[in-house]
Amino acid sequence: MIHGIDVSDWQGPVDWTAHAESDAVFAFARATESDRLTDTRFAENWTAMGRAGFVRGAYHVGRPLGDARAQARHFLDTARLAPGDLAALEFKATDGLPAPEVAEFGRRWCAEVTRRTGLRPFVWTHLHFAAEGFCDGLSGYPLWIADPARPAGQPRVPAPWTGWAIQQYAASPLDLDVFAGTVAELIALGAPDRRGK
Repeated sequence: MIHGIDVSDWQGPVDWTAHAESDAVFAFARATESDRLTDTRFAENWTAMGRAGFVRGAYHVGRPLGDARAQARHFLDTARLAPGDLAALEFKATDGLPAPEVAEFGRRWCAEVTRRTGLRPFVWTHLHFAAEGFCDGLSGYPLWIADPARPAGQPRVPAPWTGWAIQQYAASPLDLDVFAGTVAELIALGAPDRRGK
């Protein structure tokens, strides 16, 4: 396993140089939410993560009451993923919608990101959210499970998934994660190099 962190503007300024000297190899930063909001520290974090040598990823907070494709476009226009960069959907809000409509939002968002970038985004979610059917049809995307009740590398895996890719195992003061694989395997899940194609 390899270790990583994830951040948003809630954490304030992040000392990326110090984190690069720790055992963290990858990092995700919140980029967007809905089809309008942009994390106020995303540009700063994104640049600093790259300079510090992290395998970097951006994530979007999905709002199922909105248009999934518009939200995907907003995310990609903000993140501007380079080859090897990772993407994820934070999927925990229902916006009061029933499970089939929420799950359809998730499928549309992920499909649009895949269509436009060639990568399969991670789906970050909670056990109870998936257990209630809100993630139906998303098993083809790698699972990023928030399960701080379990030791690092030993998360519970909710249906529809049968395995996990990333576990968020702690959330204070920063969110701490592990990836079930090597650095090369993680980078392989990032955006492909489409230059010259």
